[in-house]
Amino acid sequence: MALDYMQHSHFNPAMKIISLEGSLSQALEHWPRLKAHQDKLIFLNKPSGWSAATFKALNGWLKVLKADVVHTHHIGPYLYGGLAAHLSGLAHMHTEHDAWHFQNVRHRLMHKFVSGFGQTKLIADAHIVAKNLAKQLGIAAPQVIKNGIDLEKFVPGDKCLARQQLGLDPSLSLIGSSGRLEVEKGHQVLIQALAKMDKRHHLAIAGSGSQSSALRRLAHDLKLSDRVHFLGHLDSMPRFYQALDLFCLPSFNEGYPLAPLEAQACNIAAAVTDVGGATETLCPQSGTRLLADNPKQMAIALDQAMRWPSTVSPRLHAQEKADVCTMARRYDRAIFDLLAKEQANVA
Repeated sequence: MALDYMQHSHFNPAMKIISLEGSLSQALEHWPRLKAHQDKLIFLNKPSGWSAATFKALNGWLKVLKADVVHTHHIGPYLYGGLAAHLSGLAHMHTEHDAWHFQNVRHRLMHKFVSGFGQTKLIADAHIVAKNLAKQLGIAAPQVIKNGIDLEKFVPGDKCLARQQLGLDPSLSLIGSSGRLEVEKGHQVLIQALAKMDKRHHLAIAGSGSQSSALRRLAHDLKLSDRVHFLGHLDSMPRFYQALDLFCLPSFNEGYPLAPLEAQACNIAAAVTDVGGATETLCPQSGTRLLADNPKQMAIALDQAMRWPSTVSPRLHAQEKADVCTMARRYDRAIFDLLAKEQANVA
């Protein structure tokens, strides 16, 4: 999301992306698309836990870059970036992509601690996130700027060709899911749901993570090894979506996820669990709502979506609601307003 925003922002020439964790070589190895933008990336290789050295390095970079605004995402960068911005007299904007983690007392205290040093322009990426932030933190609901996707990259394509390139049978009735293979993403529930569905339905999973082996064992134990296709990390996600009949996001927690938007931009209907802002991404006519951690209901709903697909194009919804250019313009406007406010306060 940060990379897409940078590419479409009015401020692009002066923007840099700083990652607290990892190194450039590690990032380029896992995300080849970063190679074209590596001159814009800075990695601080932060160790686990609080790191004074990382905080010092971040402050150093902000001075070298002569930054005017620090835009952070998620609670860890909020702590480091927010403190660095306030202590350096810089404007600070923070986008929260979910709010469920503020049920954690430690996270609420971290937010309160940083806010004690100065004002932060707070933005939520979904209406439910804004509502939950207001409730958890006892503040006024923040501005909402929904995430956008590159509609020139995520486009409809030839289903047979996409499946051929992925090594999938063109005749399959195929549901797809993507994302990190971690417990909170709910792939295990989706596999359990598949076991309750008609045998003609298959599942393709794109992604990698700590649960990869466990998910493969689950598929084997449920005698689904021939119906669950683990594709691993894919460089071309549009090709993956184009190969599907239906996309499914079975997560336990979400903010405002991009994957359903990407699938719908490729003209593939989406089914998502009713968590966080996930359902805010759905086309009202073609989308399907699912209950989290409920294989039985998920199986019934997915089967219905596969049997009676909507005639409404989900891409039209993505074009209207999820254009990355619209997102970039709204963030640019928020930055202009924030800088104007800062200058007025100085004056």
